[in-house]
Amino acid sequence: AAFLGLLPTGMDVSLQASAKRGCCAIWLALDVGKRWSGVGMDGDMYSAITRAITVSVEPIYLEEHSSPDENHYVWAYHVKIENNGNSTVQLRSRHWRITDANGLTQEVRGPGVVGEQPVLEPGASFEYTSGAPLGTPSGIMVGAYEMVSESGEAFDVEIPAFSLDSPHQSVRLH
Repeated sequence: AAFLGLLPTGMDVSLQASAKRGCCAIWLALDVGKRWSGVGMDGDMYSAITRAITVSVEPIYLEEHSSPDENHYVWAYHVKIENNGNSTVQLRSRHWRITDANGLTQEVRGPGVVGEQPVLEPGASFEYTSGAPLGTPSGIMVGAYEMVSESGEAFDVEIPAFSLDSPHQSVRLH
């Protein structure tokens, strides 16, 4: 089962440290019809913009929390949400689709992120780090945040598709 927004005891500190120092993962972004950037490795960000809200994500493979011999692979992902619009918004909920290398998809929905429902005034940003385990050495995550405007209008903000890759995946050339 995926843990998104909830980290095991003792893992929070190492995830934060890993997010700051980077890692050696290589990933590939998928174009899902939204603006995105950051195909590459080590420190690249994937970004999507919806209604002047920018969501940027940096995935980081956590070798120290993974057990490839037991088909257990763990990633952290660092998210930055920026309100570049003219009105205040609140993040109410999240919806993730996590697909592993075998095509098995898990959907995760819940209130807020990491136990918070941040309010973002114009020019403000919110950052958090969370994690995702998979039973395969690679996968893809994509999703959306439900936001609510000052006037009470609910709307979805895209989370860009990003690849979860590890050095343990096999590469096949066709």
